Amino acid sequence: MEKKVRVRFAPSPTGGLHLGGVRTALFNYLFAKKHNGTFILRVEDTDQTRFVEGAEEYIVSCLAWCGIQADESPQVGGEYAPYRQSERKSTYKQYAEQLINDGFAYYAFDTPEELDVKRKEIPNFLYGQTSRMGMRNSLTLSSEEVDALLKNNTPHVVRIKMPENEHVSFVDMIRGLVSFDTNLVDDKVLLKADGMPTYHLAVVADDRAMKISHIFRGEEWLPSAPVHILLWKYLGWEDEMPNWAHLPLILKPDGNGKLSKRDGDRLGFPVYAQNWTDPKTGDMTKGFRELGFMPEAFVNLLAMLGWNDGTDQELFSMAELIDKFSVERISKAGAKFDFEKAKWYNHEWIKHTDAADLLDIVKQEFSAKGIDLTDDNFALKVIGLIKDRCNLLTDFVAQSEYFFKAPVEYDLPAVKSKWTAEKADFFNAYLPAIEDGFTTLELEEKFKSLATEHNLKPGELMLPFRIMLVGGKFGPGVFDIAVTLGSAETKERILAALAAFA
Repeated sequence: MEKKVRVRFAPSPTGGLHLGGVRTALFNYLFAKKHNGTFILRVEDTDQTRFVEGAEEYIVSCLAWCGIQADESPQVGGEYAPYRQSERKSTYKQYAEQLINDGFAYYAFDTPEELDVKRKEIPNFLYGQTSRMGMRNSLTLSSEEVDALLKNNTPHVVRIKMPENEHVSFVDMIRGLVSFDTNLVDDKVLLKADGMPTYHLAVVADDRAMKISHIFRGEEWLPSAPVHILLWKYLGWEDEMPNWAHLPLILKPDGNGKLSKRDGDRLGFPVYAQNWTDPKTGDMTKGFRELGFMPEAFVNLLAMLGWNDGTDQELFSMAELIDKFSVERISKAGAKFDFEKAKWYNHEWIKHTDAADLLDIVKQEFSAKGIDLTDDNFALKVIGLIKDRCNLLTDFVAQSEYFFKAPVEYDLPAVKSKWTAEKADFFNAYLPAIEDGFTTLELEEKFKSLATEHNLKPGELMLPFRIMLVGGKFGPGVFDIAVTLGSAETKERILAALAAFA
């Protein structure tokens, strides 16, 4: 009988949510929904020294913005609660003790100072097969000494005892057969001096407790896989072990290596899903949401970083991604992040989204600039006219502010050098031709025929007309602008501009 699909996204609440983390959550979510499974959000907060206030709420907010809703989480609850590792602290020690009793782990009493001395003595020092017998631990001390140290609450950690001369192998759903030489893996700490488990022990214990069936995580966790696989085996849970999939890295646009926040700062784009303000320093790091990305576009571009459906299709809704998603189409190779391509996705999503669905967010953008849009019907006309010109939601104000507020400044250098009394006469003569109810085509035809009557070329008049209505050399078709503004407003702007051009 095939086991029910249960997957988890398990971030640490230590700061902003990197787009690579969101992609991991997304791939987990898509796989779960594709197979009628369960998507779990589990907060891995065992490292209390790195815990950041507000980070968990921020993570939940980022996922909600992306449309990634957890079936089980600290907020939702569920059959396998609690979903914060710090609240499961009492469950881990028993497993550490079981591993010690079975000879798969040991107590290590080495002080931080003693470890520092070793690191200075031995380049690239690893606590493991070749060094453990020269350290202060339960493998080198007598049982009486160990008991006395434990009885006196001497600070200590619990380390896994990695076997010598073995190979740990597993089949990765993306990479196929993967094998590790245990001689190259150190004795990882499983339980820290404060009684909290490290990621290695906690993740295995919690995945088993929550009946996780498939693990999708970043490629950077591959070196930890042999430790985790051995823990599943040593704890007697080998038959319950999930399937593994290590996702390819998201790479920096230039050069090699994983995309970092520093790369984003250096190249001028965000790497976080939403704005993140560090509560300790007050430093704010920009996110895709506030930059003006639609959540649909953000999800779409993340899905295409390391996956495709085998066709030329590039635009996918969440429903389409769920329908088309398959592990077989995930690439082994890392995917370079391209911010220009990211903006292309956003432009396409804005272009393909109905004006009515953009109205609220556009009104928010204007409100943030101190402009309240009160006429929804007029706003919808404007959005429909200029949305094809916007790469970001934040572009709507710059691309359409003149519809709601007449220009107070004009690009005079673009007009003055070729401005003549004859052109002024033309626009005065054109005023009566501007009537409500005319179509864009009718208004353009009147413009051209009148230009001919005045012995002027229509092309010489188009730019001044645009600058009269807009203030600058941008915007959609000038006759579309005039029809949208209406006759009264268009005439008023022409007259105001004629005075400024004189």
